[in-house]
Amino acid sequence: MKSETLIDATIGLVLSGGGVKGMAHIGLLKALEQRGVNPSQISGVSAGALVGGLYADGASIEEMLLFFKETPLLKYNFVTLNKPGLFDTDKYLPFFDDFFKARRFEQLGKRLVVVATNLLKGEPVYFEKGELFGPLLASAALPPVFSPVSIDGQLFADGGIMNNFPVEPLTGASDVIIGCYATSMREVVKGQIKSALQISQRANLLMLHANAMDKLYIPDLLIVPEELGKIGVLDKKGIDKAFVLGYDHANRRLDEWLQ
Repeated sequence: MKSETLIDATIGLVLSGGGVKGMAHIGLLKALEQRGVNPSQISGVSAGALVGGLYADGASIEEMLLFFKETPLLKYNFVTLNKPGLFDTDKYLPFFDDFFKARRFEQLGKRLVVVATNLLKGEPVYFEKGELFGPLLASAALPPVFSPVSIDGQLFADGGIMNNFPVEPLTGASDVIIGCYATSMREVVKGQIKSALQISQRANLLMLHANAMDKLYIPDLLIVPEELGKIGVLDKKGIDKAFVLGYDHANRRLDEWLQ
């Protein structure tokens, strides 16, 4: 791939889920920005949907990282007893108001597709029109940690349940597809699974990985940052590390690809 051929190309970016590991997507965006490569279409799920939404809204690299650092994950007063989940997802809405300029997909500067899972119908739904915050929240509402989000009378949760690598909306619509897969897998030992939350997180990770594996060959360039497996899905202390891992890996892969 020559960098000159990207000038007039429609570039699509597919961003997986992965929780805090998804900060590697921001590292990829920084590496692309430094090379003058500007994707105009983004398809994202969970953390990838949030990063993609911020990017499509014109946020800088620093602003994206700040969003995730300032948005609490497991905050005590967000605990809910009235909804199916440990934490009330709706309580996160004010943070979107603070960081997003757009309120609707149509107000974004780039095409954004967000996938969430319709829990009632048991199917993935692809959002790219209308109100923005509901689909973004739903796409990242990992059960059973976060409560489902109600949209038009339906309950939606993490899109990764059904599709953790939503490349489909970009095929046929993009000349070049770049993918970043942050749901890294690694073997764990018996002693690392000690609680209900840990076994739930491990089961979710296996599920997310399984529904993405057969599609990782589709992008023209795939970024799979190494060492992300050592970062916890909900461990905010890993934000900067995941970002650096994504940036370093993307730099190496892009240099090889663009030669």
